Amino acid sequence: MLDGNGCLAITARTITDADPANRMCWYGPGRFTSARLNTRGIFSFTYGVVEARIKLPFGQGIWPAFWMLGANFGEVGWPECGEIDIMENIGREPGTVHGTAHGPGYSGGNGLGGVHALPEGQAMKDAFHIFAVEWQPGTIRWYLDNQLYCEVMQAQLPKGTPWPFDRPFFLLLNMAVGGDWPGSPDDTTVFPQVMLVDFVRVYQTTQHLE
Repeated sequence: MLDGNGCLAITARTITDADPANRMCWYGPGRFTSARLNTRGIFSFTYGVVEARIKLPFGQGIWPAFWMLGANFGEVGWPECGEIDIMENIGREPGTVHGTAHGPGYSGGNGLGGVHALPEGQAMKDAFHIFAVEWQPGTIRWYLDNQLYCEVMQAQLPKGTPWPFDRPFFLLLNMAVGGDWPGSPDDTTVFPQVMLVDFVRVYQTTQHLE
């Protein structure tokens, strides 16, 4: 849904057993609702600059992300399809953004990328920031507010591993609650939490337009 300023608002809320929104998960009754948006089957592209202006949520167990998956995900699965995490943030690191590339042989906790931290005392929740990648053949670069903070090149891959980033990818925006990396919400976590998205943009040169 949209907030009063026209931004997309992805909202995480707590739910009760009696709430109509509650659905039984594989591990038992759900405790939270949130949302994920993706362009799979609607829009995919190869190479370009991808950016979004986002104001992040906060709190222990909160996990917002802006990311990409190979459009062949349904055929080959993950991590063979490749994944580019343009932005990930976890609640216990309120001032830090993670940018990561995942593929066969370098996925999950072994993904390739880097982190960037705001000056001490600042948090991502306090203002909108622009998260971006510049994606070219053989190279992916990550930016926060137009400042380059990480670069991964095909030549850096672990020996014998493939580079699955020369084919179409689609975009995803979501806010997860809990998980192995961020951990679960605790008594300090305030709900609802809102991830505000002002815009998402993709720029390509004419030679890469599909």
